Amino acid sequence: MTLLEAVDISKSFGGIQALRACCVRVEEGEIVGLIGPNGSGKTSLFNVMTGYEKPDTGSVRLRDKPITGSSPRTVFGLGVGRTFQLTRIFPRLTVLENVHVAAQRPGFAAGLGRWSAAKERARVTELLDFVGLTRLQDMPAGTLSYGQKKLLEITSVLIAEPTVILLDEPAGGVNPTTITYLAGRIRELNGRGVTFLVVEHNMEFVMGLCNRVSVMHRGSTIADGPPAEIRRNPAVLDAYLGD
Repeated sequence: MTLLEAVDISKSFGGIQALRACCVRVEEGEIVGLIGPNGSGKTSLFNVMTGYEKPDTGSVRLRDKPITGSSPRTVFGLGVGRTFQLTRIFPRLTVLENVHVAAQRPGFAAGLGRWSAAKERARVTELLDFVGLTRLQDMPAGTLSYGQKKLLEITSVLIAEPTVILLDEPAGGVNPTTITYLAGRIRELNGRGVTFLVVEHNMEFVMGLCNRVSVMHRGSTIADGPPAEIRRNPAVLDAYLGD
C-alpha cells in the first residue's frame, strides 16, 4: 500500500525551477532512499511534502488522500515527521527538556494531549534510552556532538509517534560509529512499523539501509529501484559524473 507520495510536483523560486514534474512514492513499511547531486531538488521536495512550501503544480497524498498545501502543523498531526539538514533543537535547554517541549508542539503530536504527565515522562525516558542519550539527559543540548544532536532531533520527532519519517541527511557530518548506530535504530523502528524516506549523500549508508532508492536530477526523478539496480543505472552514473 502506498503510504506517502508526491505526484508530478513542480516548484519554482523566482527564475529557478527547483522541481519539474517530480514523482516519489513510499510504500508502507519501506525504507526508501532519495539521492541525487547537490541542487537536484531533494530538500525542496521534502519541504513541499511536509507543508513548508506549496507546489506550483502536482499533488501530495497520504494514504491516497490529498494533503497538498497543508500546513506543517496539519501534516505532522496526520503522522508525518521530519528532520532537517541543520538540526533544529533548543541549545540552551537540556536534552530532556527538548523532548518534553517537542511533546507539547501544537499539531506535531496530535494525540499526546491525552497523555498524563507520568505517561509523557515515561515515554520520553524510553525514547532517550532507545537513542542512547539517557546519560546526557541533563546536559544542555548545545554541548552535544553533532551526531548526538541528530539523535536528539530524531527523538523529538519520535515523541509524536509518526507513521512515516522523512530524514534529511541524517548521516551528514556524523562519525562512522554514530552512523552505524543510527542505521541500527532506523532498522529497529522500521521493524516496529515506522516507514522512512531518507535523503542522504552517503551512498554506503543509503545502499546498505534502504529497500529501494529514488534518484533525482535537476528537479526530476530519473530512476527508481533496488539499490543494486541503481548502482549500475547509466542515467544515475551520468547524473553524478556527467556534470
